[in-house]
Amino acid sequence: MKRHRETVELPGARIEVERMGSGPPLVLLQSAEAYESGLDIVDRLAGSREVFLPWAPGYGGSPLPDDVRTVDDVAYVYLDLIERYDLRDIVLVGCSLGGWIAAEMATKTCERLSRLVLVDPVGAKFGGTYDRDIEDIYFLSFDKVKAIRFADPRRDPLDDMTGLGEDEAMQVARHRESTARLCWDPYFHNPALKNRLHRIAVPTLVLWGEEDRFVRPGYGRGYAERIPDSRFVSIAGAGHYPHIEQPDAFMGAVAAFLDGEAGQ
Repeated sequence: MKRHRETVELPGARIEVERMGSGPPLVLLQSAEAYESGLDIVDRLAGSREVFLPWAPGYGGSPLPDDVRTVDDVAYVYLDLIERYDLRDIVLVGCSLGGWIAAEMATKTCERLSRLVLVDPVGAKFGGTYDRDIEDIYFLSFDKVKAIRFADPRRDPLDDMTGLGEDEAMQVARHRESTARLCWDPYFHNPALKNRLHRIAVPTLVLWGEEDRFVRPGYGRGYAERIPDSRFVSIAGAGHYPHIEQPDAFMGAVAAFLDGEAGQ
């Protein structure tokens, strides 16, 4: 499907956005690895909706300004973005880091949202002080990180880093640097988010890979339990990225959720 790329100037940020399809708006927020831009599911989602796929500050063609320091800051940038487009009745979908950003946005305001889909989001702290809710990817080896994120590590789109060109390798490095800057301290969470999730006021689908060992399914249920109108769905044969490992099951779960929207 043909995609249109554009750059949107916002107060304090410049965001690159890909747009495709037509119909009601769906905003897809990417994971830290920015896998989503290259996935077939984007075209499938755009079969019935206009999909907006922004690149967060520090990713793709979006610079990371010095005063964008936290995921909370990114959430406000994206709220400005959807207001700039004057989007309404949005289906907001966020994957991993993108799920964290989407949750932060929805706790601030749901005025322009119709539904929320969180795919293995990080961002909250449900366990005790010394409980590890989220595995430490900066401590583990590269192969171990793949093993905890994927049910089958061979499905990692970045499995063969030796095949990347110089520009692609530099982009991967830049994405990792931006993730560390935004998510290192505190590690992949906002201590306040857990107690804000009750503010999410739209129907929410929390999707989880059954074999996710980066953030386990119990963590996902913690998310769902704190969002008033939510449902939790696990996907067999998938780790942290069910939309990569089991795209048909992912699309089926999302379609069933959005069909409920159409029936209301």
